[in-house]
Amino acid sequence: MNPREELVSFAVLGPVRAWRGGQELELGSPQQRVVLATLLLRQGRPTGLHELLDAVWGSAPPQAAVSVLRTYVSRLRKVLEPGRGTAGSPVIVSVGDGYRVRLGEDALDLTVFERRVERAHRLRSSGEPTAAAALLHTALDAWQGAALAGLPGGAAETERSRLGEMRLGALETRLAVDIELGRHRDVIPELLSLTGAHPLREELSRLLMLALYGSGRRAEALAVYRRTWHTLRSELAIEPGPELRRLHDRILVATDSGTPVTSAMEPVEPKAPPEDPDTTGPASTTDPESGPESGPDSDRAAPPPPARPAQLPGDLLTFVGRRPELDKVRALLPAPGSAPSTVVISAIGGMAGVGKTALAVHWAHEIADRFPDGQLYLNLRGFDPSGAVVAPGEAIRTFLDALGVPPKQIPAELAAQAALYRTLLDRRRMLILLDNARDAEQVRPLLPGARGCLVIVTSRNRLTGLVVGEGAHPLTLEELTVEEAHDLLARRLGARRLAAEPEATAEIIARCARLPLALAIVAARAAAHPAFPLAAVAAELRDSHGSLDAFEAGDDDLTTDVRAVFSWSYQALSAPAARLFRLLALHCGPELSAPAAIGLAGLTPKEARRLLGELTRAHLLTEHFPGRYTLHDLLRVYAAERVAAEESTEERDGAVERLLAWYLHTADAAYPLLTPKRPRIPLDPPPEGCRPLEFAGHEQALQWCEDERVNLVGAVQQAAAAGLHGIAWRLPAVLWGFFYLRSHHTDWLDTTRTALVAARAAGDRAGEARALTDQANALRAATRYDEAVAHLRQAKDLFRELGDTQGRISTVSNLGDAYLQAGRLPEAVDHIRRGLALHRLAGNPWGVSITLANLGDAYQRQGRFSEAVDCLEQALTMLREQRNRWVEGVVLDLLGTVHARLERPTDAIAFYEEALKTHHDVGNRWGEGHTLGNLGDVELASGDPWAARVSWERALEILDEFGHPDARGIRERLGRL
Repeated sequence: MNPREELVSFAVLGPVRAWRGGQELELGSPQQRVVLATLLLRQGRPTGLHELLDAVWGSAPPQAAVSVLRTYVSRLRKVLEPGRGTAGSPVIVSVGDGYRVRLGEDALDLTVFERRVERAHRLRSSGEPTAAAALLHTALDAWQGAALAGLPGGAAETERSRLGEMRLGALETRLAVDIELGRHRDVIPELLSLTGAHPLREELSRLLMLALYGSGRRAEALAVYRRTWHTLRSELAIEPGPELRRLHDRILVATDSGTPVTSAMEPVEPKAPPEDPDTTGPASTTDPESGPESGPDSDRAAPPPPARPAQLPGDLLTFVGRRPELDKVRALLPAPGSAPSTVVISAIGGMAGVGKTALAVHWAHEIADRFPDGQLYLNLRGFDPSGAVVAPGEAIRTFLDALGVPPKQIPAELAAQAALYRTLLDRRRMLILLDNARDAEQVRPLLPGARGCLVIVTSRNRLTGLVVGEGAHPLTLEELTVEEAHDLLARRLGARRLAAEPEATAEIIARCARLPLALAIVAARAAAHPAFPLAAVAAELRDSHGSLDAFEAGDDDLTTDVRAVFSWSYQALSAPAARLFRLLALHCGPELSAPAAIGLAGLTPKEARRLLGELTRAHLLTEHFPGRYTLHDLLRVYAAERVAAEESTEERDGAVERLLAWYLHTADAAYPLLTPKRPRIPLDPPPEGCRPLEFAGHEQALQWCEDERVNLVGAVQQAAAAGLHGIAWRLPAVLWGFFYLRSHHTDWLDTTRTALVAARAAGDRAGEARALTDQANALRAATRYDEAVAHLRQAKDLFRELGDTQGRISTVSNLGDAYLQAGRLPEAVDHIRRGLALHRLAGNPWGVSITLANLGDAYQRQGRFSEAVDCLEQALTMLREQRNRWVEGVVLDLLGTVHARLERPTDAIAFYEEALKTHHDVGNRWGEGHTLGNLGDVELASGDPWAARVSWERALEILDEFGHPDARGIRERLGRL
């Protein structure tokens, strides 16, 4: 026998495994593997009996623990040393009351890993970064998932954490060396994923900042610092460390001086964390009751260079089989190194739960490096039980956002959006994964027009229209083969356990219909209870009855008893977790946060964390991002059945009301931070068990609104459908500041339209008046001024009928602002003056000051400069008394503009500089950019083109930072200069 075939090697960097020669060995039960892993981790050093007992059973070993432990060792020796006593050296050696493992030089993957990492450090220190990077890549490639994967017990978890930290440290070193070698763009997708998974790890944030800056993405690098600063502050109440702060300042200094950012740069004094460019939007001079005015009209800017997205979901470590299917889709692409000569479309179809997404994602990861311009991913929710199908327009807007197009530059019409999307993908090699499509019509607008791209579509329908009309290559995915299903179970439960009960294993595979989703749930249950015989698992499946009725007909015919799998897993839950699971069917959106689950079920945060953890462990819920969860569509159907069967109408209605009230009151908590000093919307107290969030500041409130935007829009629709009309019109009312700041005009229009219908359905005249005003604001922001005027006229009549004097006064002022933005100056002046008189009569100094500012703007547009200055100076005095610095900055800018038009450059520059200081103090980044543009105009007219260039370059930097369309005009001025 060849001696090399007798060598035993081990792996702990992933599942615990062993081989003799090329043959993998069966290591037995999880507890037996714990014994082996404990010995291996000592790397040849003795392990005492008490250590082994603690590793297997913790602090409460059974009475016969020592005897059982020695049995485990005996069984391991039989596997590892079949010739023990007759030939060969022993692998497990007795030492005192314990044992140790005899290991060859390269017999343990952990030892090899540590040696390679240590050598890589030496190579890096000696000035050989290329060799160090290669060695680190090789070392990290040896990992096959989480260390000690699948091993139970606290000791295994502790070691798993230790080894995971070791891997992460090596990964950080590898990424740092890659950056030193100039591979900035290559490491960005990996760093984005890692910083999302480890938001508190400052070294990863530092590396991401370096990679982004080195790729020319300075604004994104600075945004990483802001996000990390706020995360550390909110989670740990600490500041970033000195290295991260110094890097942030280096980037700022290097940009101004032209010096590249490197690790060798001298530190500068750390500064305070920067303000987020989105913390304030354009200053509003609209009436305080109803919303901001639209900014000055400007042409739509040309789209910026597209970003390089990397949106693929993670690949499944337990993916098995599908070799014929993979061979078929691989054949669609040319040889590596060549781009497709046309758009390649692969349409993967099959029944629900058959593994379409898993196959698509696995293949996408396999070929992602062949599409250097990035990957786009979107779940189109074509068969979402809630009916929340992603419309083509919403899908394109999502992709345009991922490609770096600011919201204000996205056209209103679907055809124009699709054209812009195709333009951005022209001459690019992009991989686009469209998951869970409803039909061909949903997909067509998302197809690129240029060659070189690959589109992967999954759907329960066959998408015949795409095959006929667009030349898509169809692939119908069937259930797993028996062998593949067996491999799937073996990966999760171990081959030995399956081999011990072959008949029960075969029955489980048959009753799960070889459906990957069903098999995964069964395996999770069996893995959690290793003492359960598989025959008992099969018996539970056999004795269950019923089916998922919604999936019994048509192309999605599900002939096997999947509900049996779901119900069996559901019944294993604790009663509180089962209740939360079924209530999840009542949630209005495609995903939910942990706080939303708290609101839905009326839980405490501690209860929610425990129950959500129980559901994710049972594979009944997926935590796709820390604290955010999704429910698979089949499971949502099952949850809907359970909630209808097990909860009374009163309980269901109460849960929905709690959830929607939670969204309303949390949005209301964000309202004063986004729109300071504005009158609040009167709300009823939250129902019992509803615990709205509170926010520490503007950025946190804005980020919550952005994270929950789809759910908030869905909540408005759900409230209207549930007859909760008060919530339906109030929620858009408290969201107007968010919609305005982020330019989500489509959502703003949709929600205010629903709000108006709901208020009218309830006969709520006050709500109707407010909804009319809110929709007018949305229409004004969308430059649909005639419609805005019509809505405001209706609102004014309603306020008069209700005897709401303040509402009527506000509407008059808003009409004036609508006319002003539309360029209808005589009508604007008439209504603004009437509004001014009414505010004065009502003793409303806040309204007076803002209306004076609007009137001064109208007068300066008419060339009535003396009257404009008088109004603006009065407004300035009042605003300073009220400490309304946001609008104060706008008025100072307008005074600068008046003096510029009067050819008084010295006075104009003085006002612009004072406006800049005010904008900076309140964090109004758009105001800074706008005023810097005006300042540059005056400086150029005064014969100082150098100063004009400096002002315009500063303006362009700010406006580009958040994609404002005014950047195009500044860029054109610089070009002419």
